[in-house]
Amino acid sequence: MGKYDPLRAFLLSKEAAEVSLTFDEIEALLGAPLPASRQYPAWWSNNPANNPMTRVWLDAGYRTERVNVASGRVVFRREPPRGRQASGGLIARLQAALAGTVHIPEGVDLAAPTGEVWDAERP
Repeated sequence: MGKYDPLRAFLLSKEAAEVSLTFDEIEALLGAPLPASRQYPAWWSNNPANNPMTRVWLDAGYRTERVNVASGRVVFRREPPRGRQASGGLIARLQAALAGTVHIPEGVDLAAPTGEVWDAERP
């Protein structure tokens, strides 16, 4: 278990679009103090190469915004699932339109060999 995993678990347990936490609340979740660099807004950036904790909130589906280092507060905002942001619901509409068009009978093993031999050199 990583040092910041309790924050990931906490964020994953939330269904809210926004989760506002103080730095003290984050430290209580972690059971350890945040690094001194928490005082710099850049430490809270959403760049995954920034620091290990950044990857934790990104993996949980959140981005930071409204970071106030003076008051020691940060807001995590839930990100829409990838692929749905710019599509305007296109993926959901396609899934609904295609629902029920393929039926796999129970007991069929899709990974079982078919007995066919595929040869790239044959037409």
